[in-house]
Amino acid sequence: MIIIPAVDIKGGKCVRLEQGLMNKETIFSDHPEEMALQWERKGADRLHLVDLDGALRGRPSNQEAIEKVVHAVSVPVQLGGGIRELGTIEEYINLGVDRVIVGTTAYKNPELVETACKRYPGRILISIDARDNYVSVEGWTEGTGIMAIDLARGFEDIGVSSIIYTDIRRDGMQTGPDVDAIRKFAKAISVPVIAAGGISSLKDIGDLLPLEEDGVRGVIIGRALYDGSLKLEAVYDMLHKRGG
Repeated sequence: MIIIPAVDIKGGKCVRLEQGLMNKETIFSDHPEEMALQWERKGADRLHLVDLDGALRGRPSNQEAIEKVVHAVSVPVQLGGGIRELGTIEEYINLGVDRVIVGTTAYKNPELVETACKRYPGRILISIDARDNYVSVEGWTEGTGIMAIDLARGFEDIGVSSIIYTDIRRDGMQTGPDVDAIRKFAKAISVPVIAAGGISSLKDIGDLLPLEEDGVRGVIIGRALYDGSLKLEAVYDMLHKRGG
């Protein structure tokens, strides 16, 4: 299972939010590229970047900071937030982003996702953010009437690399992941799943590891790494001991 540290960017700075609320932020660094380098040095072999302003505004908003991160690290970077057009996907891939994450557009314009998967095979991720099992979009500010599993099933056969499943209510709260909900989601679809939201301890990682057989291939970790309640080195040490 791959462990993916998150670098969330707002106003050019590295921050973490609570439950996706833009007014509940903690600034961890004025230089996101420095945080990205720190996680790389500690063993991360992939990074998860989010343009928080872009997610809210519906257009890329932190291009300079993103470019600094991509050029500073040598590991692959996956990026989401405000990506609504094919042109934006192309720009990010040309910049050096390894995989582009589509969230709101997956719900509002699935045809664009299918086109992107054909044009950039293996490089498109879908982000499905759920509050009480229902999809939320537009930077988590807009609810929908569709179940997360139902939306995911619509992307099973078009070449999506993975689906990121985020539990909004647990994101940034360090309350532990909803293992049963993640298992149910992963078992319901054929696309590999990356889990996010609430991971705060080695026990949480240990609880998620058995879900590999259900299709969970990765875990995104955010706040717990930043406030030190979870050490990236300890996570990799545990994985090594378990042969993961």
